[in-house]
Amino acid sequence: MRVNISVNGESMAADDVWEGESLLYVLRERLGLPGAKNACEQGECGSCTVYLDGTPVCACLVAAGQAEGREVITVEGLASGGELDEVQRSFVEAGAVQCGFCTPGLIVQAHSLIESTPGVPADAEIREALAGNLCRCTGYEKILDAVRLAAVRKHQP
Repeated sequence: MRVNISVNGESMAADDVWEGESLLYVLRERLGLPGAKNACEQGECGSCTVYLDGTPVCACLVAAGQAEGREVITVEGLASGGELDEVQRSFVEAGAVQCGFCTPGLIVQAHSLIESTPGVPADAEIREALAGNLCRCTGYEKILDAVRLAAVRKHQP
């Protein structure tokens, strides 16, 4: 089947998609967007988190056909005009990027939190928002620092 999706603001089509194929597979293998990572394929790690119609989802759990006619924003789509999004920039500056495998999902989830929270979220809110994203390299402190930094920058007058 053919799946038509708006990805990062651009209309795209994937051909020869089989019924059980995931959105993650379509994004990575058919559309050439490797940002969302394929780790657990069970929705447990959050490495494949993308926005689907404005809501963060694990792309490994979404059947590609369910994305027909919908809007997907990947970690690549957060950047604009060659400039990193504030959350992306903050992750780099705070040293929250280790091996990079979990980073795209964490960035999308942190972006969602910051966009939906007025002001700087409390640490407990950040931890709750990122609870579905696993990182095996860090103790999460630099990730928390990055989210705080991005939130402060976004909500500064």
